[in-house]
Amino acid sequence: MTDPQPEPGLCLVASAEAGAGWLARLRAALAATKAQTLILTAPEGAAFDTGVTRPLVEMSQGMDIATLLADDVEAARSVHADGVHLTSRPDIEEAYAAARATLGDRAIVGVDAGGSRHDAMTLGDAGADYIAFSRSVGTDGSATFPATQQALVAWWSDLFVVPVVAFDVEAPAEASAVIHSGADFIAVRLPHAAPEKDDTAWAAALIAALGSPSGAA
Repeated sequence: MTDPQPEPGLCLVASAEAGAGWLARLRAALAATKAQTLILTAPEGAAFDTGVTRPLVEMSQGMDIATLLADDVEAARSVHADGVHLTSRPDIEEAYAAARATLGDRAIVGVDAGGSRHDAMTLGDAGADYIAFSRSVGTDGSATFPATQQALVAWWSDLFVVPVVAFDVEAPAEASAVIHSGADFIAVRLPHAAPEKDDTAWAAALIAALGSPSGAA
């Protein structure tokens, strides 16, 4: 296996919540983690509210951070996001084609292949900007566990040039192992319920993990 880059990029995943407090916390987390990409997800059980989402997008883009919305192509276009992140699903190929047709070639359209090598190769050939492997249930109904995710990342990074993202890494505890597998980016979720004072320690531990892939087994 080829050696991984010493400092892979970080993608922060966070819910598109309302309120000045959440916006400030998200801004601080992006700065502390030195994230290069932000993926906004709709609040649980709800759709994106463009009035709430737009200020979050504008804030992160103002920090030169590429900002994507999860799955909602029309909302992404409405708030002028940089693109979309498509989660794993049985019709992921059709979802990618529809997103690319709507947003155009300049937009970022990244896709989560779950645990499917077939979907990953097909989507990479179709022009996806990155391929993600998550720990969610794959399109074949099987669960993707950490060791499987690391194997998929290593397989992709050895054979293909399209960037690979390890999605939903439980940072910082397992970040080093995924980096050692060759991930170009890791995607971690901002803890939703944690007090702001805990974010500093969380971000520091994550940065330390990102900077020390050699410590992985």
